[in-house]
Amino acid sequence: MPYVAERFSDDEATTLRPYFTNLDGPVFALVNLPEVVKGALFARYSRSPKSLRRLFLDEFVGDLDLTGDLGVDATVGLRRAEELYDRVFLEYGDDSVAQLGGVHLACEQASNLLTKILEWGRLMAYLEQSTRYIPYDNRLGGKYRYHRDPDVLRSRIGARYVADLDACFDTYTGMLPALLDWARERYPKEPGDSDFVYKQTIRAKACDVARGILPAATLSNVGIYGTGQAFEALLLRMRANPLPEARRYADLMLAELRKVIPSFLIRVDRPERGGAWTSYLAATRDDTAAVVARLFEGDAPEPRPAVILTDFDPDAEDKVLAAICYPHTSLPEDQVLARVRRLPESERDALLRAYVGERENRRHKPGRAFERVGYRFDVLADYGAFRDLQRHRMLTIEWQALSPRHGYEVPEAVTEAGLADRFDEAMARSADLYDVLAGEFPDQAPYAVALAYRVRFVMQMNAREAMHLIELRTSPQGHPVYRRVCQEMHRLIAEEAGHRALAASMSHVDHTTYELERLASERAAEARRAASRP
Repeated sequence: MPYVAERFSDDEATTLRPYFTNLDGPVFALVNLPEVVKGALFARYSRSPKSLRRLFLDEFVGDLDLTGDLGVDATVGLRRAEELYDRVFLEYGDDSVAQLGGVHLACEQASNLLTKILEWGRLMAYLEQSTRYIPYDNRLGGKYRYHRDPDVLRSRIGARYVADLDACFDTYTGMLPALLDWARERYPKEPGDSDFVYKQTIRAKACDVARGILPAATLSNVGIYGTGQAFEALLLRMRANPLPEARRYADLMLAELRKVIPSFLIRVDRPERGGAWTSYLAATRDDTAAVVARLFEGDAPEPRPAVILTDFDPDAEDKVLAAICYPHTSLPEDQVLARVRRLPESERDALLRAYVGERENRRHKPGRAFERVGYRFDVLADYGAFRDLQRHRMLTIEWQALSPRHGYEVPEAVTEAGLADRFDEAMARSADLYDVLAGEFPDQAPYAVALAYRVRFVMQMNAREAMHLIELRTSPQGHPVYRRVCQEMHRLIAEEAGHRALAASMSHVDHTTYELERLASERAAEARRAASRP
């Protein structure tokens, strides 16, 4: 298997066994820990270069009382739990009960292609290791941190694959200190900022700029919390996925999950149940792809703006106002809508103001009336920005295959730092390797594509989710690329759709451009830390 086994001393292993379902594999569940500890571990996980088990040993274990847990070994199958679940299943039925048991699962050494597959489900919670806060210049088991597909490595392309991706990481590793020097010179430390705030901000800026060089094969760690039913759906999709890494990883996940919620997943690999479901998913995908390829053969993309509002309801504001009124009346909805349409502008404004209220911060959101209408956007943005936007699970998102065909954009900071030639060389190497892989390994070819290359995707959301997404992703600490995408979404809602009242209710959208995106956030974090000290 293409994974690096983690090693621990005998004492460390003894400490870990009660809490992790294995001590050497890349996938493992967390057990016998308070929910708040598991949540805190995953939160810290997203901005740490350490594995979860190492993070637990280094930063958490000292605060736990282990005296009552010494006889527990979570790496052994839980037969008693399985018998209990079986009885409950027989009495109540598997689908309903499978919504009531949850698992914290750590998924390590997953490629950036795999993380998007892992994070597909709506009814799960995820935290992913960030390329913005963690430099990727360190090695794992003496090798750069990217996925080495066994089939590719055994092929005639294997040596070329390793050499080219090593070269990409060499470029990243060489550019990072140069970008740090550039950032320190470009943004001198301000008198009121501590060394810690300044260093964190400058490092985030450099990592932001350099991350476009990293290939999609780059490894990441993902913490997942989900119910048994959600994990079952995820595993079925993974087992049907054309990417070999996804299918292999599904087997690792199933083995660990069965140590914790065995009966919730009993159908996954039964031929007549999960097997048939997986075959259905794979067949419909392949058949659809074949028909689409025939219908659109030879068609090339026409020029379009980076963000397009492809669908909206011209009557959206009337329908939202009607939805606001509906629960406060005894009238049928069509009658409410007809009455709303006759309201003068002053009454419409008053109604919306009452419903939206005084939003002191972006977490103050109006209710479900904003779910009455929606927007659909077609977006062309770099894969790094797509990775961040894809995590918004309450909307519908579909993306096309990652390739170099849509080009890339050189960040201004790279040009200012005098590194544009090296950046372009890395992009050319990425595109050449993709072309070499595409003929023999079409599903693995996207591993070669640098995160700076653009990918096309569609996002469909109701107005309530649009408020959440656009306000969050235009906040000052956001990455410049996805900030521009969401700022344009807001403009299109107001100007192209003509929904100016709905756009105005999104009062925490930030259209300002910032030089140091993380500075205000780091200052606020330090203030909170100072306030919490005794």
